[in-house]
Amino acid sequence: MSKIQDFKMYINGEWVASSSGKKIESLNPENNEVWATVPEADEKDVDKAVQSAQSAFENNWSKLHPRERAKYLRLIGEQLRANVEHLGKIETIDTGKLYRETKTQANYIAEYYDYFAGLADKVEGTVVPIDKPDMQVTTTRIPIGVVAAIIPWNSQMLLTAVKLAPALAMGNTVVIKASELAPVTLLEFGKLIEKAGIPKGVINIITGLGEPCGKALTTHNLVERIAFTGGPETAKHIVKNSAENLSQVSLELGGKSPVVVFDDADQENALNGITAGIFGASGQSCIAGSRLYLHKKIYDEFLKKLINKAEKIKLGSPMEEDAQMGPLNSFKQLENIEKNIKATIEQGGKIRCGGKRSSISNKGYYFPATIIECENHNLPVAENELFGPILSVMKFENEK
Repeated sequence: MSKIQDFKMYINGEWVASSSGKKIESLNPENNEVWATVPEADEKDVDKAVQSAQSAFENNWSKLHPRERAKYLRLIGEQLRANVEHLGKIETIDTGKLYRETKTQANYIAEYYDYFAGLADKVEGTVVPIDKPDMQVTTTRIPIGVVAAIIPWNSQMLLTAVKLAPALAMGNTVVIKASELAPVTLLEFGKLIEKAGIPKGVINIITGLGEPCGKALTTHNLVERIAFTGGPETAKHIVKNSAENLSQVSLELGGKSPVVVFDDADQENALNGITAGIFGASGQSCIAGSRLYLHKKIYDEFLKKLINKAEKIKLGSPMEEDAQMGPLNSFKQLENIEKNIKATIEQGGKIRCGGKRSSISNKGYYFPATIIECENHNLPVAENELFGPILSVMKFENEK
């Protein structure tokens, strides 16, 4: 992978550069080196993608019998299963996630397309009772049109599947915007879309920055629904943008998921769950269990066991089978984690393990499993979503 690879966007069944010719560099988190370039889409590119999706919706996809759409969905699933190792490798290079995780995920994600293929012809209307005996009222479900699917970098194939598969099954067409932080995996997925023979314009995949690409997509007057997964700050902009086209919006945002362990808990089970919940995927998950509340009766004993497990977690190249945590996705992430840890220590937090960037690589974005004791959940690491392997631990006495 020493040679920089150049990728293009997938619009209306064709592979195209951006209208401006501008490109985005994709960095390998393992070594901070450019390994690929992708187009930097602008308003013209977005309009071309949306227009192609609208044309495919009106002239083709929405008119197909649901069973025909289901056949295409199953073909996508078949392509995924046949290319799990290749897709997994690309996603690992682009994101820094462990290879054994990405290739496994690519395989089971195929089941999402199978599921919605089976659901495609099961959608029914209803008869609505009214107070007029000489009238009958029924409801019919119809496709809405073009869906804008905005995908984060950390679980691209999964978070694409949960948006794309149901949209296609119900007769809608889709414009996918890949994250600028790791855009290549979805462009590789586009090649599988092409192999599956999906009609032109039904699925379009674009790459670009939030401004102007993301804004142009979420304000476009032909976009009927926006499906977004990401952070709350970006979501605020999307909600504002949707006022321009009155599109429906669904938001899946991050958080600070709490884990509570009482004194009568199965400690071994709790230790394993906590370790996987925050240190799996290097903590880069919107459902990471990043806040731990321990009952005072077991606090010292349990925390000692947890620190022991965390200190044994092996950092390494995400391509290594025995690595348990790979690098963070970006230098910006690394800096944000360090800033929050510094502020937390200044306000009384105590680092019990980790806390400083790893020395295993002087280029990659490696950060070890970190546990910080916090007096309350108002400290920065306990309050803010860090998207990293940082666990804040607090003591409690009762449920109130």
